[in-house]
Amino acid sequence: MARRGTEAFPNLGAHCDEPDCNQLDFLPFDCDGCGKVFCAAHRTYRDHGCAKAADQGRTVVVCPDCGDAIERLVPGQDEREILAAHAQSRRCDPAKKRKPRCSARRCKEQLTFSNTQHCKGCGRKVCLKHRFPPDHDCAASARAAAGAAAARRAGGECGRGAREEGSGGWALPASIRSLKIF
Repeated sequence: MARRGTEAFPNLGAHCDEPDCNQLDFLPFDCDGCGKVFCAAHRTYRDHGCAKAADQGRTVVVCPDCGDAIERLVPGQDEREILAAHAQSRRCDPAKKRKPRCSARRCKEQLTFSNTQHCKGCGRKVCLKHRFPPDHDCAASARAAAGAAAARRAGGECGRGAREEGSGGWALPASIRSLKIF
């Protein structure tokens, strides 16, 4: 068992359990195989010759078609055999690997957690480049634009009497037009 710390600080750090090292390390590593404490130079199973390291690892093979991780049950089992068995099990679905893409016209951006925007007007998922309704031809923005154009043609309630004839600007009362600010 490793000695802990120094005389002044007995709870700070530990000495490496490697017989040739015995270095005082303030951030020691605990081996989950043998339970001993090691410095950074001897932290791996291979570096300190851990006897219980052989049964510690779990390995997986990633399917190139669907992206699933298949656990290797028998140590030393060939990767091709595992992938063939996975393909025959009918759990391999290449459609799962495809990421969703932006629904804006001619945009090929893949939608991820951080760059996806959900449009409240049309309900489509779009990338950040097309997050504004006019950028992705939103049906709701088209209706709103058509409604605004119709209101302009009809004169609208809030615009009646507020515009001056011929000037194209808003009419100000005479008292405000003659006001001077120093």
